[in-house]
Amino acid sequence: MIQGSIVALVTPMFENGDVDKESLKKLVDYHIEKGTDALVAVGTTGESATLDENEHCDVIKFIVDVTDRRIPVIAGTGANSTKEAITLTQKAKSLGVDACLIVTPYYNKPTQEGLYLHHKAIAEAVDIPQILYNVPGRTACDMLPETIGRLSHVANIVGVKEATGQLSRFKEIRDLVGTDFAIYTGDDASSREFCLLGGNGTITVTGNVAPRLVHDMIWAAMAGDKEVSLALDNKLAALHSSLFIQSNPIPVKWAVAEMGLIGKGIRLPLTWLTADCFDLVRDALHQAEVI
Repeated sequence: MIQGSIVALVTPMFENGDVDKESLKKLVDYHIEKGTDALVAVGTTGESATLDENEHCDVIKFIVDVTDRRIPVIAGTGANSTKEAITLTQKAKSLGVDACLIVTPYYNKPTQEGLYLHHKAIAEAVDIPQILYNVPGRTACDMLPETIGRLSHVANIVGVKEATGQLSRFKEIRDLVGTDFAIYTGDDASSREFCLLGGNGTITVTGNVAPRLVHDMIWAAMAGDKEVSLALDNKLAALHSSLFIQSNPIPVKWAVAEMGLIGKGIRLPLTWLTADCFDLVRDALHQAEVI
């Protein structure tokens, strides 16, 4: 089971929007050095919505190659078309990823039965560990705990990223899935409390800019150390909020650029962070002692 601090990696770009592979290599090495437990390639934070299929697979392959089995790589392969999600998942498997993160179908708003059949079809089509991803604030589609419970019995479905931020859902889901099914949070602000409850880690945005601090905080929480995890999380609190002052990944890409790790590139329709937000994010970086 992949556990701990799993960073939803930004995709570095030049100002014209092309992928910056030199910076991407440096980022991967940086995260391994700082203790990140696994990387998500081309998730929401990696701008999956604006990369075409060839670029999507190219970035996944590049991260797999650079990582070279030092830490696990999880590929974002969800889509609002079941056929497309199967194709992306098959391609990611062929590129050597360790698992796939599959977001609930967005925009078309399927029923709970539709969600069950969608994820079941992908799991039956591609023999690779698959992590469900529930983020209704993005998708307008909420996968309920009962549906996650049903899907936990499907071969190849090994976990869920629950990004509602509702801590009460952890116990609901755990009671339905058993202990060998991974439950990750996708909400940085409540990740400490989530892991103190018994969560298996976080798939984190904040970890892009404070990887060592997030790693240490999450592992302290998973060990049940309330005092140490709280002290560490207090340093992260401003980042947890400021990195979402505009749509993710706008603030986090600005922050990683401010740290000198990437250039100032993002793809339309996303735009660069507006100047009125610079001081807020910069102050949060100082509080976390990363600049």
